[in-house]
Amino acid sequence: MAEGVQSVSVLGAGAWGTALAQVAAAAGRRVTMWAREPEVVLAINQRNENELFLPGVRLNAAVRATAGFEEAAVADLILAVPPAQHMRGVLRGLRPYLKPGTPIVLCAKGVERGSLALMTEVLHEEIPDAGLAVLSGPGFAKDVARGLPTATTIASRDPDLAKRVVAAIGLPTFRPYIAEDLVGAEIGGAVKNVIAIACGVAQGRQLGDGARAALITRGFAELTRLGLAMGARAETLSGLCGLGDLVLTCASLTSRNTSLGAALGEGRGLKEVLAERRSVAEGAESAPAVVALAARHGVEMPICEAVDAIIGERISIDEAITMLLSRPFRSEGA
Repeated sequence: MAEGVQSVSVLGAGAWGTALAQVAAAAGRRVTMWAREPEVVLAINQRNENELFLPGVRLNAAVRATAGFEEAAVADLILAVPPAQHMRGVLRGLRPYLKPGTPIVLCAKGVERGSLALMTEVLHEEIPDAGLAVLSGPGFAKDVARGLPTATTIASRDPDLAKRVVAAIGLPTFRPYIAEDLVGAEIGGAVKNVIAIACGVAQGRQLGDGARAALITRGFAELTRLGLAMGARAETLSGLCGLGDLVLTCASLTSRNTSLGAALGEGRGLKEVLAERRSVAEGAESAPAVVALAARHGVEMPICEAVDAIIGERISIDEAITMLLSRPFRSEGA
């Protein structure tokens, strides 16, 4: 048993939050999931299944759900897993009930629109005395919930906290690696979702595997440029929470972002596709903020700019493809 960590609360009962709750329970923790939807709370507590967001996965009996922040706040460790654009509101709701110094692990991948804040910055503004870590890396919720092998990154500037988190939720099939680079962990997770939409568009337009390989590679160059400009370490960006997450997300239609891009590439409208989904495609929400963040730091990100323009319905997909293919030839390192 991890020293001092007997109980874990998971804020957010989407597919990824549910998978992480399953991991924590398998690691021997008592788990409380906070869910906004009453029907999700009822299904988890009565039938041990999140039928709305992760159907078909029977949850560990140690996982219980609540709609009250009061119950969620008393845990030894908090995993914050709401969509990035809702992180601030969830943390603000939790704050009145939270014991000072409670460690919070941020598990959402995105950049807040408007403020252009990373999730670590949102947490610092809302709960400045919280212990801070970031969980990021390649993994699909259904695979993780079913216990299939997955590796991820736990980033924290407090090495003791990082070790406590690893001890609390690490499993033979869920392998967290420790890093100190918070910015790298966050930028990798945020940008890869935008690039994944581009890869999905290429798949939907049947542009071939070479186009997808080019988008992944040049997308990684964009991710790296922005990360380094913001102070990230190159080794973090080339690790699990950067390159690893990018490759997984861009390679499979299991990804919500890639599947969204594929639907757009097939000619479907954005509003139509989003109306069919309960889950959030973080890349569509974060694309404008990623592009604005790049402009702030003087970083060129043409693939992300094209995705943002498509999502914002300022240009058509064919216009975006032509724009990218018409760019001047240049050195690969540029």
